[in-house]
Amino acid sequence: MNALLIFLGFVGPWQIAIIVVLVVLLFGGKKIPELMKGLGTGIKEFKDATKEEGKEETE
Repeated sequence: MNALLIFLGFVGPWQIAIIVVLVVLLFGGKKIPELMKGLGTGIKEFKDATKEEGKEETE
């Protein structure tokens, strides 16, 4: 956990720019919106599933 916090402390604007450039080079500009849509759908489904489990536990 501490190693993660130390790593996050060293991430600056240049490192973020390099990561963005690498992602664009790897996946291409047309594929990125599809990846983000899939990520958003997955997060939404996860939140819905956790809400459903919370309701089942209270009943």
